[in-house]
Amino acid sequence: MPTMVRNGLKIFIALALSACAAMQPRDPVQVTVAGLEPLPAEGLEVRMLVKLRVQNPNEVPIEYNGVFVKLDVLDQSFATGVSDERGSVPRFGESVISVPITVSMLRIAAQGVGLLGGGSRDKVTYSLEGKLGGSGFTSTRFQAQGQLTLPGTSAPRRRRRGETKNRRAYRPSSRTACSVSAYR
Repeated sequence: MPTMVRNGLKIFIALALSACAAMQPRDPVQVTVAGLEPLPAEGLEVRMLVKLRVQNPNEVPIEYNGVFVKLDVLDQSFATGVSDERGSVPRFGESVISVPITVSMLRIAAQGVGLLGGGSRDKVTYSLEGKLGGSGFTSTRFQAQGQLTLPGTSAPRRRRRGETKNRRAYRPSSRTACSVSAYR
C-alpha cells in the first residue's frame, strides 16, 4: 500500500474518531424564565426582553453564537424571538441570556378570545422551546413547559365553622391541619 494512501487513511480515521468524541450524549440543559422587561412597542406588536436562566449539567461548557426562542400558550404560537448574543454556559454552571421577543396584537386577541370562549380557566399551559446556536453540529436545543395561574381566578375560600366574614371569630381546633405548597 503506498504511503500516501496510508497517510490519508490515518487522517480519515483520526477525523472520524474526533467526530465521534464530539458527539457524546449530553444531559439536556435546564431553562427557566428569570425575568421580563418591557421594550418599546412597534405598531401592532408588543415587545419584551425575556431573560432566560440556562443551567448546564454537563462536563463541558456550551459555547453559543445566537439564540432562538418560541413561546406557545394553550398549544398555539404566541411569541418568538432571536438574538445574536454570543457567550458560554460554564460546565456545571449557569448563565442568564437576554432575548427580545415579539408578540403580535392579533395573537393576543386570539388568545383572549380563546380564554373567554373556553369556559372558566384558572390555569394556562405554556411551552417554551428554543436553540442555543453553535458551530457545525453543536447547537443545543431546549424545551420547558408548565402552567401559569391566572390572577383572580381561584375559587372563593370556604369559611370554616365559627368564622365570620371578617375572620375575627375563627378559632383553630385541634383537628386543623396546615399544609404548605410550592408553586413552580
